[in-house]
Amino acid sequence: QVQLVESGGDVVQSGGSLRLSCAASGFSLASFEVAWFRQAPGKEREGVSCVTRDVTKTRYTDSVKGRFIISRDNANNRVYLQMTDLEPEDTAVYFCAATSHVLVGSLCFVLTDRYDYWGQGTQVTVSS
Repeated sequence: QVQLVESGGDVVQSGGSLRLSCAASGFSLASFEVAWFRQAPGKEREGVSCVTRDVTKTRYTDSVKGRFIISRDNANNRVYLQMTDLEPEDTAVYFCAATSHVLVGSLCFVLTDRYDYWGQGTQVTVSS
């Protein structure tokens, strides 16, 4: 079965850290660019971070720069999002998505219809 499954979401206090994991099954994640998106209650989905197949390029939305790091382990078919110094504004459902397209620069956040696979999401709640 082809799917992406996120894990690692939790309730943490402001200033805390979490590491989200995105595990692929049924296909090789190494052939795909991967992104993390999030959606907070009452807000539109936004791109958080994306990474190319070979990890030579990463991108972050401004609000998480310096706090979040995206990484991937192609051998184990996983992508991670290390989140530190979490803020209440980071509270959202976090989704990973994989695309077979080459999305240059900020297009990885904009062209959401180019993603082939989406996970179901994992909840991150940051209390103040």
